[in-house]
Amino acid sequence: MSEMKFRCSTIGKLMTEPKTKAEGELSVGAKTYIRTLAAQHLFGVDFEISGKPLEKGLQVEPDSIALLNRVRGLDLVKNTERRSNDWITGEADLFDAQRRRGHDIKSSWSMGTFPITTKDCEDKLYEWQMRGYMALWDADEWEVNYCLVDTPENLIGYEPMQMHLVSHLPEAMRVTSWTIQRDKDKEAAIFEKVKHARVYFSQVLAEFMQEHQQAIAA
Repeated sequence: MSEMKFRCSTIGKLMTEPKTKAEGELSVGAKTYIRTLAAQHLFGVDFEISGKPLEKGLQVEPDSIALLNRVRGLDLVKNTERRSNDWITGEADLFDAQRRRGHDIKSSWSMGTFPITTKDCEDKLYEWQMRGYMALWDADEWEVNYCLVDTPENLIGYEPMQMHLVSHLPEAMRVTSWTIQRDKDKEAAIFEKVKHARVYFSQVLAEFMQEHQQAIAA
């Protein structure tokens, strides 16, 4: 268990800084997340619950990639390779090897959730996720690309259709991007956090085994 690797999409949950020295190297929020991972491991169940926004993201990803390619004059194809190092693992959306630049696709749920400026895109969890990809792909920068495409009608429900049917809008209005530059010091900080997270994960498993040894032995 000491060699567990954290997915790039979860790195940000480890990187919140402790508010007091009593918390140690990991914040309360990071410890809570690690305890959830331990429970998932013990019971063999993934606790993450899908919803309509996630379902849309999966269904329309090819449409969003095509939109980004047209707007930016690119010819990128979906990446299917998972990469790992000693600490983290991830499967990036798109990688432009020639430009040493990656792209993450975020398909917005509706007009109401689409970020209209770069400032609206900025998100610490996504920043750490992209830093993980940069480390794995040895990239100089990584873009978060928010794309606004039509929502499949079976997912819309009771919301106004006009918030979800957007293909009549100019394509350039439907892509907003945010670029993160590589920072190897921050990558080193990720790997250091993973070390502490592994130790805490093992401690949580040991606590469970000690408190439930009678049931385990039965």
